[in-house]
Amino acid sequence: MMNQNLNDVLAFASVLAVFVMAVVQLVKITISVPKNIIPLVGVIIGILLGVAFYPFTELQTVERLWGGGLAGLSATGLFELAFNKRAGNTLKDNDDVPTK
Repeated sequence: MMNQNLNDVLAFASVLAVFVMAVVQLVKITISVPKNIIPLVGVIIGILLGVAFYPFTELQTVERLWGGGLAGLSATGLFELAFNKRAGNTLKDNDDVPTK
C-alpha cells in the first residue's frame, strides 16, 4: 500500500512539474526575482498548484503537497537542463585540479 502511495505522488509530481515550470518562467519574466530564490519560488508554486489540482486527482491533501513540492524542485532543474546550454568543463584549467 505504501509503495502505491509513493508511486501516485511521483506520477502526480511528474505531470505537475510541467505546469510548475511554466508558471515559474512566467514569474521570472514578469517579476524581478533574485536568482538565488528561484528554487524556493518553484517549491511554493508547486505546493500551491498541488493543492489547486484537487479536482484532477484522488490523492489526499498531504500527498498533493508532497507532489507539488517535488514538482517545484524538479521544475527548476528541468528548465536548467533543457534550456540553459552550458559548454565547457567545471574546472577552468588544469591548475585548479588538486594534486595528491
